[in-house]
Amino acid sequence: MADAEQAVIVPVDHRQMDYPTFLKLHRGQLANSGVPEVYWPGVQKKIRDEVYDAGHYFGMMQVEEDEEEGDDEGGGDRNNPTPGDHRWCVVVTSEDGVDSSDSSSIFLVDHAWTFQYGYARLQLQQVPGLLGRMAALMDICQELSEEEKTERVLDEMWRFTWQYKLNFQGATADDKIAFWYVNDEFGSRIQHCDEPACRMVPFYYVPTKTSYTLMWLLQDLDCGDEVTRDFADGLSDDTERKCRLLAWIPQDFTHISPNQGISVDDQFYWTRLKGCRETLPIPDATGNPLTNREGPYKVYMDIQVIRDNLTDSQFQLVEEESQADIVWTRSHLRDFKTFSVDRPDVYINQFPCEGILTVKDCLAYIGQRAVTNQDPEALENGPKWLPTTFNLAWALPQFVSSFQQREERLLHRQEGIPWALPQFVSCFQRREERGLDNHWILKPWNLARGLDTQVTNKLHHIIRLSETSPKVACKYLEDPVLYYREDVGQVKMDIRYIVMLQSVKPLKLFAYKVFWLRFANKPFSLDHLDEYEKHFTVMNYTEGGTKLHQVHYDDFIPIFEKQYPDFPWKGVELSIFSAFRELFESAVSREAPYGIGHYPMARSLYAIDLMLKWDKNEQGEKIMQPVLLEVNFCPDCDRACKYHPNFFNDIFSALFLNDFADRPVAVIS
Repeated sequence: MADAEQAVIVPVDHRQMDYPTFLKLHRGQLANSGVPEVYWPGVQKKIRDEVYDAGHYFGMMQVEEDEEEGDDEGGGDRNNPTPGDHRWCVVVTSEDGVDSSDSSSIFLVDHAWTFQYGYARLQLQQVPGLLGRMAALMDICQELSEEEKTERVLDEMWRFTWQYKLNFQGATADDKIAFWYVNDEFGSRIQHCDEPACRMVPFYYVPTKTSYTLMWLLQDLDCGDEVTRDFADGLSDDTERKCRLLAWIPQDFTHISPNQGISVDDQFYWTRLKGCRETLPIPDATGNPLTNREGPYKVYMDIQVIRDNLTDSQFQLVEEESQADIVWTRSHLRDFKTFSVDRPDVYINQFPCEGILTVKDCLAYIGQRAVTNQDPEALENGPKWLPTTFNLAWALPQFVSSFQQREERLLHRQEGIPWALPQFVSCFQRREERGLDNHWILKPWNLARGLDTQVTNKLHHIIRLSETSPKVACKYLEDPVLYYREDVGQVKMDIRYIVMLQSVKPLKLFAYKVFWLRFANKPFSLDHLDEYEKHFTVMNYTEGGTKLHQVHYDDFIPIFEKQYPDFPWKGVELSIFSAFRELFESAVSREAPYGIGHYPMARSLYAIDLMLKWDKNEQGEKIMQPVLLEVNFCPDCDRACKYHPNFFNDIFSALFLNDFADRPVAVIS
């Protein structure tokens, strides 16, 4: 819903709502979805009066597939998205046909199922009749067991689902997760055609908080004409269309080099800098960092956990930013240029262009930069310490539902963004041909806590997930180093280290030797990929009292070494620190905006999440290979302070005083 809709007073009985009020609530989404204005009164009337009159004009038919049509290999202008032996279609049954210019020729299509990913299995298991209806709608054999039927629906549903987002003022990260829906039997039978007869868009009716699909004709139709839609609506580029339609129409992309052209050109970094509204500091417009001084550093910060725990007498908290020697803020500094001129002697807790590490697609580009002479035909890209990653973001269709964030739409359309979906499809298909593992994890560019992150080994599933927001596809670790929990068994784990960047020129990087661990709650296996507690480890943000298993680092080390006696933790940690060093060396190897910018008055703190996987070294020996998952700016350190009250005293002393004495800080570079 549009932001302006929030102030409108909705009548208690929406059936009494007048047309002007309806428009105030819905004009934005009607216009942004491309619904012709002639139909707007009809939308209100049909929703208000609950008029579902498509059946008066259209009917559903099953069409036998002949052998010649079946040999078409999906190359025609339409294809059957449903499994089974029949192709469904919708045709005009009204003897008078349908006049597209008639203001009432817009039709409501009900939603048979609406869900957010992660809850689909639970709904199929608990909502009476839902599994049977979905299996019938998708032509899945009703003779299967409940478990088999559920798995088939969870697989095939991605050929039937569509999605929308609710856009409202004050939306949180959780609100940005897409709602997926399956149209009713009538809507789901309308087939694809490159030259469609109708358009279909989601519509959210604010008064009753109900979603529908609106369908209207693009041309007059006679009795017997088929009603079709474009599953790649709004995309004109041939490659983009073929990629979008892969969920329904097979295409061979193996002729494309998997890694050809996936790196970014310099224009990308300048476009990103402009999009972030970030300016670079003026060279030499700074004070003299780390000078000897009398009295404590005055520190201004807006993060309560630091205020409560920075107790070292060499630092003094102040209430006004103008009084500070050190500004430590959760907010991103955008205007480094002005800051460097106006406050040349003041430290800031961030570096210019550090987003190239903290945004997932940029992290992949920095990692790929660390590898020289990348083979364009290789199925893996980047260094061993970063998962093979492809940017799946593409230009959004011309008509975008108003539920989707305008910021996302603009982000998709920035110049210079390397779109690697064709290369990803080639990699996926080549791996499939060679019988290699093909599990992938889809991550939004700039969300944390596992939000909107999903694991799958189905190409059509990945294609559909890439529509909801800018995403990267990362190779899922099919053979992670597991941790044995006595109460559960062998589970996934990840490790969080805090790293401190003191300087870019020269590179000075430290790591806090106290690390934090997160564990899955169910034994690891490559099945039930939608089961959160099996495949994810972030449990402290989930609802419903999810169990959080905690092990302190100094308890973990002896347990780990007992479980893996051939791999002492000291050696594992050295390999982790080596990966950190290589990452930051790559990140500072070029000037801003192509890398993290040099700024003498900058200091920063990052959290790096990683996992360990089994691999082999050049001698063929089994090793534990660290794999970096993400880098986070201004991480949540509540847990660190709870168990280590001196945490921020150690951090500030290392960053600002070069004081490492008796502190758990390792110098990496």
